Amino acid sequence: MSANEGQQGRDRDRDRDREENDNIEKLVSINRVAKVVKGGRRFGFAALVVVGDGKGRVGYGTGKAKEVQDAVRKATDAARKTMIRVPLREARTLHHDVRGHYGSGRVMLRAAPPGTGIIAGGPMRAVFEALGVHDVVAKSIGSANPHNMVKATFHALKHIGAPRDVAAKRGLKIGEIVSRREDAYGTGAQEAAETEAA
Repeated sequence: MSANEGQQGRDRDRDRDREENDNIEKLVSINRVAKVVKGGRRFGFAALVVVGDGKGRVGYGTGKAKEVQDAVRKATDAARKTMIRVPLREARTLHHDVRGHYGSGRVMLRAAPPGTGIIAGGPMRAVFEALGVHDVVAKSIGSANPHNMVKATFHALKHIGAPRDVAAKRGLKIGEIVSRREDAYGTGAQEAAETEAA
């Protein structure tokens, strides 16, 4: 192998490291698990990790290993492979309210005005931070199991549609979809804010 080929290989590795470093990695839960064998019990660890680029792409993964670091690494690799793209409004919030479920886990996600912040529980907060959402109100109804909550959140995120896609499906213009949304949410949100202030 020539020196030039070796340099190219190192450059490729460096680029890969840089891509991996751009991602936001959140460890949601780590669990000690036991396998019963003839001589007793073998202990290991199971990790749940959420990975996102902070710009509308996010994924989750699980991994098991005898050491915590190996379990986290496996989960992170799995999360990178399952990343999905979620359309965001103004790169800060969701386009519309949506519900999701997985098993006994139920979640409700609501778009929020600027300055609201992320109002959500632990596992759901990790998903929104990795996704790059700045303003959202989320509620978990049902199972508090982190795996169910994360999977229910992803189920909801997969059903979020951008105005462009909805307009194309219905044969309408994007302006009509957006104006209807503002009529539905804008006045109600303003009235709620005035009532709260009073």
